[in-house]
Amino acid sequence: MSLDAQIPGGPLAQKWDKHKFDLKLVNPANKRKFEVLVVGSGLAGASAAASLAELGYKVKCFCFQDSPRRAHSIAAQGGINAAKNYQNDGDSIHRLFYDTIKGGDFRAREANVYRLAQVSVSIIDQCVAQGVPFAREYGGLLANRSFGGAQVSRTFYARGQTGQQLLPRRNDRINPFQFHFSIGQAF
Repeated sequence: MSLDAQIPGGPLAQKWDKHKFDLKLVNPANKRKFEVLVVGSGLAGASAAASLAELGYKVKCFCFQDSPRRAHSIAAQGGINAAKNYQNDGDSIHRLFYDTIKGGDFRAREANVYRLAQVSVSIIDQCVAQGVPFAREYGGLLANRSFGGAQVSRTFYARGQTGQQLLPRRNDRINPFQFHFSIGQAF
């Protein structure tokens, strides 16, 4: 059996942008014909499910907990890294990419980590729009700090309880949609 990650080819910085450009579009009238299965109801899974439901797809979400609200994402405390360069200390997508690869002992898939670094700024903006109470400076800008092995200040946080602030906002976002949560037993 061979494992194929199906990562698009090409230069690292353009892999996902080119892949998105080459994808075939789905006619809005046909979106209800597709049923999307999302595995996991944590921050990433539920956000993907809510985004797809907003676009008009039928979504089913599968989780192992006794409730989709008991995802392990609530344990996230440190914050979220994003290459916003608020401190003007030379932060960039490439630097966030390198720190993330290095923090994962060079075992992560580089193309996926680069895409994560690219969309990190949008993720923070989306969380702010959903009402996550990130810490702020006196001038009103989002506060950030150097955390973990980061070379620069890029961690956006919510009073040391980032997961506890993100999860309720995620739940508020998925409530208007009719989700079919399937709950399974751990092996």
